[in-house]
Amino acid sequence: MQATQLPQQAIRGLRRVTAGIQASDGDGVNLTRMIGGPELNMLDPFLLFDVFESDRPDDYIGGFPAHPHRGFETVTYLLAGRLRHRDSAGHEGVIEPGDVQWMTAGRGIVHSEMPEQENGLLQGFQLWVNLPAREKMCAPAYQEFSAEDLAVAYEPGGIQVRIIAGRSDGGLTGPVINHHVSPLFMDISLPAGQTFEQGVDAGDNAFVYVIDGAVAVGTPERDLESRELGILQHGERVRLRAQRAARFLLVAAQPLREPVARGGPFVMNTPEEVMQAFEDYRNNQFKDQ
Repeated sequence: MQATQLPQQAIRGLRRVTAGIQASDGDGVNLTRMIGGPELNMLDPFLLFDVFESDRPDDYIGGFPAHPHRGFETVTYLLAGRLRHRDSAGHEGVIEPGDVQWMTAGRGIVHSEMPEQENGLLQGFQLWVNLPAREKMCAPAYQEFSAEDLAVAYEPGGIQVRIIAGRSDGGLTGPVINHHVSPLFMDISLPAGQTFEQGVDAGDNAFVYVIDGAVAVGTPERDLESRELGILQHGERVRLRAQRAARFLLVAAQPLREPVARGGPFVMNTPEEVMQAFEDYRNNQFKDQ
């Protein structure tokens, strides 16, 4: 679609850029926390966005041993390496390159994510998506899809769009279903000089994370470099031009606009509910959910 067909104010610009903070989680896994740290606490409904990428085993070999969650969803999207997932409900599987696991923790689950490798590159993302108050105590559930299950759009100019959630302008729909916040989650590869556009709901919060390369965002254009996260202004469309060959994530969703109370692995609406989650976990209430 030609830019001249759209009013300039409909194109989302860059509101804020962050390189995140270096952090350690699980059993010493080194990562970059883009959302969920002191610099950017949350972007409703996104509670956390972590990037892990290392070919040094010491950076990831400890993995994420068994730990509880309640009140939100975790999204694991892997680009390289292998992770084995186990949980207190008896579910187990291996997440491989290109796979996505969208887990609804709901009222409570204990799970682990451990490297299924002793060396080599481990690269991927974990996103936490909040649940509305009415769904925080729902039954745990999974949506798991292999790389082959994802919808892939091949557009003119060598553009490739992998769609995890939401609908592309070309009419392809990702396999993940979420009626709470209607997310859009895309992995886009853009050759140098090419431009990508995508419609988004005007009220959604949205961000772009550049995996590799560099893009110019919006109009007027602002640069976003490799390993930077850009929060987008509100508007009806996203436009990105590759200054050099680029790969990036585009993520958007409806904000919940509800109170958020956080306590480690629990995200509820009030401090009292967080305290109850800790009490339930201590009393083994998260078993066999």
